[in-house]
Amino acid sequence: MPVLTVTDLKKSFTAPDGTRTPVIDVARFELAEGEQLALRGSSGSGKTTFLNLIAGILEPDGGSIAVHGQELSRLSEAERDRVRASYIGYVFQTFNLLQGYTALENVSLGMMFGPGVNISRAIELLERVGLKDRMHYRPKQLSIGQQQRVAIARAIANQPKLVLADEPTGNLDAKNAREALDLIRSTCKEAGAALLLVSHDEGVLKSFERVVDLAEINKAAAINA
Repeated sequence: MPVLTVTDLKKSFTAPDGTRTPVIDVARFELAEGEQLALRGSSGSGKTTFLNLIAGILEPDGGSIAVHGQELSRLSEAERDRVRASYIGYVFQTFNLLQGYTALENVSLGMMFGPGVNISRAIELLERVGLKDRMHYRPKQLSIGQQQRVAIARAIANQPKLVLADEPTGNLDAKNAREALDLIRSTCKEAGAALLLVSHDEGVLKSFERVVDLAEINKAAAINA
């Protein structure tokens, strides 16, 4: 059974003048358990919208999204939150760390919505991403690359079946980008999690064995071209 199955997924947004603009129209998309796939897409092509739909952050206009056998459209908002916490990890481009909390607290708080806080695991993850001596630092006390490492640790804290990564190297310099990409891929592999990473960076894309162009599976892209 695929860890992710998308069928006839549609999403539009309403412009200030009331017109509806289709953003996502994907007939079929699947990701196998443990598979690592890169999704290519230019800026404004709907990559983030696609990931947010998969994560249950946005509700689709139509179609279905099944994550680890759970059909999101059949769930209440609270149930979708539980599925996201239990099965999905998300690495945001802007990290989305809580600025008033330490690295350890950021990872631990992410566990509260899943199986529960496990401080030992949070510490182990931060050590795994090279932040053994920085786990009590707040985000503003960390470099951009270190903040991304906290975000990676948080994304895999609940041992998800699926990790989504939205332009995870977009705010990093070349060295930190390579390290972050290697870290995301290796931690997902170790955890047995599938990885869906979106990027427009050819340097990132060429490191993946399988790359899919969003424009090829998204009929809405032709409308907006």
